[in-house]
Amino acid sequence: MIKRLLLLLVLFFVLTNTTAQESTASKQVSTFTIEAPQLHTTKKIWVYLPKNYKNSQKKYSVLYMHDAQNLFDSKTSYVGEWNVDEKLDSINAQLIVIGIEHGNDKRMEELTPFQNDKYGGGNANAYLKFIVKTLKPQIDKKYRTKVKKKNTLIMGSSLGGLVSYYAILKYPQVFGKAGVFSPSFWFSDKIFDLVENTKKIKSKIYFLCGDNESEDMVTDLNKMERLLNTKRCYCLNLNEKKIVKGGQHNEKLWRDGFTNAILWLGY
Repeated sequence: MIKRLLLLLVLFFVLTNTTAQESTASKQVSTFTIEAPQLHTTKKIWVYLPKNYKNSQKKYSVLYMHDAQNLFDSKTSYVGEWNVDEKLDSINAQLIVIGIEHGNDKRMEELTPFQNDKYGGGNANAYLKFIVKTLKPQIDKKYRTKVKKKNTLIMGSSLGGLVSYYAILKYPQVFGKAGVFSPSFWFSDKIFDLVENTKKIKSKIYFLCGDNESEDMVTDLNKMERLLNTKRCYCLNLNEKKIVKGGQHNEKLWRDGFTNAILWLGY
């Protein structure tokens, strides 16, 4: 439990500290702020548009991601970004990405669906309601988006991986695909109970973790995969799992795994 807390604290500082570097975000990345009444605050939102967006009339699938400070710009990250914009450019991905900045000291509350006896949390319902009821309608109105569940993805790491997995359980009619990186399933056993009590899970899921993270990361991920497979036919190939040898709980692991996850999930 102590090791888990240390990992969360390290990640918190990684995601909240900045350096004096120049911005590395591409020209396709912009930001705006939006009221988040469900969270009683405002949120800064980062938007990545494909290179050909302005010269096209086509509609695009949308990927919602958490911890936006660490996705596009080394200036707003502490020990490296995910390089989401560069990686999507490299494969000419026809995909819009919406990055939601974490709530700093509220991050643990926002990204956890259930309370932990020691660390609190448990406000993910409000966070996801903000995404589904407030943010997504604005994105669909402002940009040319494909709105069906098969074209709406959600992805994150650590607590962001946990809340992304919870999102497909809470809003299966909204999110059809999820990238679940190094998920903090340890935060509460209730996430396992929720899956066990869910009749069917139809969303497509890409799991990623390293074998050099917390002591029970791989064990928990395998446990969740087995439980998930009782809710759908394994033959449908709706989930993929990648365990990286030597992989640690950091941006490098998630950055390196991002492109393969996008290609496998499809858009």
